[in-house]
Amino acid sequence: MDNRIYGYARVSSREQNEDRQIEALKNFGVSTENIIVDKCSGKDTEREGYQYLKRQILRSGDTLVIKELDRLSRNKNDIKHELEYFKDKGVRIKILDIPTTLTDFPSEQMWVMDMINAILIEVLGSIAENERNKIRSRQREGITAAKKKNIKFGRPKVAVPDNWNDISEQVKAKELTVSQAIKILNISRSSYYRMQNSQI
Repeated sequence: MDNRIYGYARVSSREQNEDRQIEALKNFGVSTENIIVDKCSGKDTEREGYQYLKRQILRSGDTLVIKELDRLSRNKNDIKHELEYFKDKGVRIKILDIPTTLTDFPSEQMWVMDMINAILIEVLGSIAENERNKIRSRQREGITAAKKKNIKFGRPKVAVPDNWNDISEQVKAKELTVSQAIKILNISRSSYYRMQNSQI
């Protein structure tokens, strides 16, 4: 059976666009139907598309192409672990932003490529991890600054309806069901129970 080539792209959120990565993968020769995309953080490797690609699709002799090293993860240890995993499974990794990974060395010179790539991956993995740490630090600083300005996070609390007490008493007396009560109060079921638990 012929060895196959797959591509993997990742963006951190649904608002971000993966087109740049997909275009680069296609230009390298990866067919569109063989490109797997995840839209979630690179804090670890527990991503649906990536795990499916690893566990169900790739086999020995296949090639996995990614645009940048941090598409695998932004954690240096995870990056090393994943690269070792693919090496043990006989899957070739090509990283478009690391040209030496794209070169097909003669087998007797493979140690040269491995050495060069190990150095590059160590450096770029550290950069990716450092970038993630900076993002997290900026997020914490932003949250702290926002809290000082009394900016609230999360969904705004639903105002307690004026007829809450009357309706909740009728529910307690079993004159109304909860379903009937939330329709009268015009609130969601979760809001009803939250107000009830708050003993409002």
